[in-house]
Parts: sequence; structure tokens; C-alpha cells
Amino acid sequence: MGRLAPLAPDSLNPEQRALFEAITTGQRSKGRSLDDFLLPDGGLRGPFNPWLYATHIGHPAQRLGEAIRHETDLPPKLRELAILTVAAFWRADYEWWAHSRIGRDAGLTEYTIAALKQGKLPRDADADEKTVHKFAQELIEKKQLSDDTYREAAVLLGDQGTVELVTLLGYYTLVSMTLKAFKVAMPKDQPPPFANGA
Repeated sequence: MGRLAPLAPDSLNPEQRALFEAITTGQRSKGRSLDDFLLPDGGLRGPFNPWLYATHIGHPAQRLGEAIRHETDLPPKLRELAILTVAAFWRADYEWWAHSRIGRDAGLTEYTIAALKQGKLPRDADADEKTVHKFAQELIEKKQLSDDTYREAAVLLGDQGTVELVTLLGYYTLVSMTLKAFKVAMPKDQPPPFANGA
């Protein structure tokens, strides 16, 4: 049971309604139905319901996520690899559930996804995957980056891409913290990916 009651669409004030519309009709909505965003009771899934409680935070947070997912030059496979690295570190069930599916569509293999869940990569992973995973893991776990790790990522992604990667890691840390703090539930028919992940 989540710590914040789901806010049904017909109960929203004008600011909440504007955020709801930005989430469900923006770039995230391409190829998706409104039902993809909603719980059975009508509340928003994932981190979005908590953000409806503080729309002045929710608007820029959802916009940053939209930009990271749809407006960066990061290759989708590497973007999803980085997101899953964050999700595994935080043992963020909902984030893992959502992005493991997106990662498959972006080209991550089942073998790679299973390894990421354990906090590692397969030995035969592509060089670009190893670079992004090492960068993400080092920054998340050690709270700093070696010059060599930074340089490898900058060569692979360029300056803009490296900034985008750091921003992505920070954004999905925010998402993970939101999911964990408010005990955001998984869809009812889905088991939590991380047993005892609380």
C-alpha cells in the first residue's frame, strides 16, 4: 500500500490537472493509451502520483524526464542501461519493471538485463555498454569518477552526451527515491522484481 492516496483524474485541482495532462499527452504518450499511465482506480502510476501533490516540483521533474527520454542524443540502448543501473542500485521495483521492458525494446539482451539486476554486466558486453555501466556505477557507488572513467565516457559520448548521462543518473535517482519513499506499488499483476527490496 502506497503512502499517498492515488489522485483520480476527476478529483484534481487546475494545477494538478495541468500536470496530469502534461504527463499523459506529452512525448511519453506517443504510441501509448491513457490506460498505460493509470492504476485501476484512475490514479497515475509510478512517480507521477506523488508529484501531483507538489505540482511546482512535479512540472519541472516530469519535463526533465521527458527531455532525458526523448530529446537527448544518448543511444536508447545505453540510456536504458544507465537507467537500469540506477534502478538496480536502489532496488526500485517499479522503475526496474518499467525500464526492463523499455530496455528490451531498445536492444538490451535478456542476459544483459539479468546481469544488470545483479549490479554487473556480462563479460562479453559491448565496449560502449561497459563504458556507460562503469561510469554510472562508479558515480553512484563511489560518489566520484576517476579521470580515466570520465575520459572514456567523454570519448564515447562527447561533452554534451556526458552531461546528458550525468543528468539522467540524477533524474532516475530522484525517481527511485520517490518510488521508495512513498512505497509506490507495482501493477497488481506484477511481482516485485527485487524480493525484500524495501
